[in-house]
Amino acid sequence: MKQLLHKSFSALMALLVLCSTLSLTIEKHYCGGVLIDVAVFNDLQKCKMETEEIALEQITHKKCCVDEVQFLEGQDELKISDFDNLDFDTQLFLTTFSVSYVNLFEGLPQHVIPHKHYTVPKLIEDRQVLDQVFLI
Repeated sequence: MKQLLHKSFSALMALLVLCSTLSLTIEKHYCGGVLIDVAVFNDLQKCKMETEEIALEQITHKKCCVDEVQFLEGQDELKISDFDNLDFDTQLFLTTFSVSYVNLFEGLPQHVIPHKHYTVPKLIEDRQVLDQVFLI
């Protein structure tokens, strides 16, 4: 159970670091004010008006198709703290906490059982039944 919890927590933290450093580019193509295509990982598909747009733009001086690009920037630098860079109080707290936490899970000492290897003698007769002595 402890190993499973540890592995799942490690995977979750790795996913969190991956998502926080991930950058995405979202491209959108509008034609006449209508959204035609959205692309995240592949190439953007242009509409069929793209070839006719050049001639139309020369006449009206206005573009029909518009490409919009959104850039979602992830975290560039991860702060990695070293134990030596921490102040004395924080070092003292972390050291004390880790020592007390490790000592918390020390194994129990082996219990000595004095009659562990004692073998019971074989009874030939049941003595209580023979003498008719019973505990009430």
